[in-house]
Amino acid sequence: MGIAPDTPASESSVAETDSAGSDSAVSRPGAPRILLISGSTRPGSTNTAALRTFAEIAAPECTAELFTGLVDIPAFVPGDQPAPPAVHALRERLAAADAVVFCAPEYAGFIPGSLKNLLEWTVGAADLHEKPVAWISVAAAGRGEGAITSLRTVLGYVGAVEIESACRRMTVLGSMIGADGTIADATVRQALAESVAAIGAYLSAAAASREL
Repeated sequence: MGIAPDTPASESSVAETDSAGSDSAVSRPGAPRILLISGSTRPGSTNTAALRTFAEIAAPECTAELFTGLVDIPAFVPGDQPAPPAVHALRERLAAADAVVFCAPEYAGFIPGSLKNLLEWTVGAADLHEKPVAWISVAAAGRGEGAITSLRTVLGYVGAVEIESACRRMTVLGSMIGADGTIADATVRQALAESVAAIGAYLSAAAASREL
């Protein structure tokens, strides 16, 4: 799947929030599905804005969904069965995704507890085992390393497959976020477009290898 950098989104790809905790963009049938998970629960988050922009750039070559149910996921309780509804909805999203992209701020030297809690719910059911993943950091230069390191540690523990070529560091300021919640800055959009293209190339190569 080839993806041209910074492909403009069509009117049909404008995100709409659904009832299962995600913003979903309409794309062509059979398009790869990418689940976008922000580790921030703050309104106006630069992390969420980066992922929303990622989804805009990815359409219509990919179906990119922004997961919005982070605050609804209860504290992880080992052995809790059946899974709470919010966790069940998350697992459905993960199962449907061909790849998952994370973007998280650094809190006290690590990823936010809410995101760590989400990831803990995936361990027992192996929701991320062998799932292609990538991360995006929007922290200022010299910051955010703790979030990246801790996220990579957890993703490695659960057996996710990191697409190194799709991981990106960029600085996103609150002032860059437009009224629609996306980012117009050309440098940021170029970096996100490169990430989209790298994921597309990885998934295409994986699909081709399965057909051999």
